Amino acid sequence: MAYDTFETIQRFWQRFAREELEGLPPDERRRIAAEFEARFGRLTSDAAGDDQTAFADLIGLGAKGALPFGEIAWPRLVADFDAAVVPSQLHAAAELYMIYQYERAGVFRVAEILRRLYRDGRMRIQRGPGARGLYLLEKWQPLRYGPRDRLVAYMRVFNYGKAPRPAGAIVNVNFHYQLVGLMSALAQYFRDLTIGEVIRGGQTLEQRPYGTLATVQRLATDLRYALDRASYGNIVALTQEAGLHLRQLLDLFDTPDIKKAFDANNKWDVVEQVLHRHFGGARELSQRTKMAESGRRVLLWVAGGDFETGDDPQQFNIEAQPAGAHAEAWLAAYRMTDEGRRFPGVTENLRWAVGLPPRDARMTVA
Repeated sequence: MAYDTFETIQRFWQRFAREELEGLPPDERRRIAAEFEARFGRLTSDAAGDDQTAFADLIGLGAKGALPFGEIAWPRLVADFDAAVVPSQLHAAAELYMIYQYERAGVFRVAEILRRLYRDGRMRIQRGPGARGLYLLEKWQPLRYGPRDRLVAYMRVFNYGKAPRPAGAIVNVNFHYQLVGLMSALAQYFRDLTIGEVIRGGQTLEQRPYGTLATVQRLATDLRYALDRASYGNIVALTQEAGLHLRQLLDLFDTPDIKKAFDANNKWDVVEQVLHRHFGGARELSQRTKMAESGRRVLLWVAGGDFETGDDPQQFNIEAQPAGAHAEAWLAAYRMTDEGRRFPGVTENLRWAVGLPPRDARMTVA
């Protein structure tokens, strides 16, 4: 498509859209404007034609010789950077985050302690399914990726732990800052949405929250990009293997004879009892399991989101509502952990995440 044609289509389409939208009710205007935007994109894409010879035409080496600028094909550049991610890596990163939180909760340490107690005859179980499972625990060990490999994976993808950084590997050094910033943005967005509905007197007036949708989208997109570039290599295979092993351990803790040995009602009572007896307590067990569940859910939402700049706010609200609830739950659990006790609160942290110093942030709010 020549530049003159491109300019003409754009000018006439904008005039046509303005004339058609004038006088329509607000709800219908928003719906039709979004449809116009989508159709305009398809029109310019279909009309672009072949611009493979544009450079030759530009320098005068094409079949028609030197052409005026208005007759040279206009290049149609596609902004697809944010979509250039590998979904399988992002899903693996979400599962790996849950595995990490279970590691911090002490699940893998509990399994090792139970294996030793059974081997040394310090636990009164004999022929039940738990005893059989502990006997087979050596065969249940991951085939290729053991504890050290998990620690290295946590360091690479999340910058968590103290494992050595592999030489030449990309380490996602900003993961925690981006994750807390996204959780704060999601929580603040839906809090402001609720406040906006109360002030306006209902959900249908204005149809826009006070919360900044673009901030949530940008933080989510940046987090997705950073996870994608740090989760290559063996992360997918390691996550699948470690996840299967973790599932087997949780099923083992839930066997009747092991629960009876610790006077427990469920597998988490077993974990708690072992941590109390052999590791001095289980202070963050509840918080870590909730962070595992909610963190994985938000990361899966990030992995599957389109985050188009022109998204309909109402559609975004519907799709992001579950993630927003999990963000609030994650923040509530995080603030009760040792590192989360210094969390300044959703509002202050969100101001910091978008680059506002505290003093400037207070002046902006005032």
